[in-house]
Amino acid sequence: MKRLHIHVHVEDLARNIAFYSAMFGAQPTRSEVDYAKWMLDEPAVNFAISTRGQGHLGVDHLGIQVDTEEDLAALKEQAHAADMSLVGEGTTSCCYARSDKHWLLDPQGLPWEHFRTLGSIPVFSEATPDKAELKAHQSGPQASCAPRLQGKPIGVPVKTASTGCC
Repeated sequence: MKRLHIHVHVEDLARNIAFYSAMFGAQPTRSEVDYAKWMLDEPAVNFAISTRGQGHLGVDHLGIQVDTEEDLAALKEQAHAADMSLVGEGTTSCCYARSDKHWLLDPQGLPWEHFRTLGSIPVFSEATPDKAELKAHQSGPQASCAPRLQGKPIGVPVKTASTGCC
């Protein structure tokens, strides 16, 4: 199964939890002091909100969440076949979860992540031993989930100004 992922930065978490809970007709499946997530089956969406934005409110990034390693590899191959630039993170932690992921940019510069959730963690993000380079690029405790990518979105190598987590 593939599930659309949307992450929105908000100013007032409690007010937004109330709004989205009413809109979706469901309470969040995960709620923290700075983050909430709904894993909905109808529509099939992983919708997250957080107060971790870096100077902006609204859509931070979009993504496609998959259930299997094979589905993630297929998305990566599809992007390579279309000559899209990828930023691979491999196994990382963010948004209270450990995930395997990679990132792309759409033509407007909006980050998209392809990811598979591997498990839950008790903190927003944590350093992993094989991700020392990513940790060096994090911009502190208010780091956004999506890496701030630079460069052209298709066919041109993309560099990260700072990497994030989700």
